[in-house]
Amino acid sequence: MYGLYVQSYGLRADDLTRMATIQTSQVLNMLGENTSTTMNPNAATVFLKNGSYVVLNVFEGCNGVNVIIIFVAFIIAFGGPTRTMIWFLPMGVAVVHLCNLLRLSLLYFTAQHYEQYFYFVHKYFFTAVLYLIIFALWAVWIIRYNVRSSQEEHQSKHNR
Repeated sequence: MYGLYVQSYGLRADDLTRMATIQTSQVLNMLGENTSTTMNPNAATVFLKNGSYVVLNVFEGCNGVNVIIIFVAFIIAFGGPTRTMIWFLPMGVAVVHLCNLLRLSLLYFTAQHYEQYFYFVHKYFFTAVLYLIIFALWAVWIIRYNVRSSQEEHQSKHNR
């Protein structure tokens, strides 16, 4: 469904990518940068600019939605108490989104000051960090909040 959503925008950036880029610009501006965003007229991306200089070209894959979908799908597939899931899912989505905004902000600084490291940092380092955060959220869900692990623990204590 998400793929259809992105395809529906054709050659212009989707609203979620635009929103993530705007929010990143707001974070950077709070840190004293002079950033703005502009839709790329030639591709489905959003420019994150410092003055008139394009520092980042934000693609759909950078908006964090794909990793949020993976996070949500795992929690739903693994199961657990509905009441707990009702607060854990939005909290987890917010954590992943905020971490993605931090990732985009740090990519901005990397592109501006350490351009020679940008590819590695973007492709490997920040991707790994984001997935480790999701893994940590999954671990919290499995260990602390999942019904099965609680039931198995209770059953093993009862069988002793």
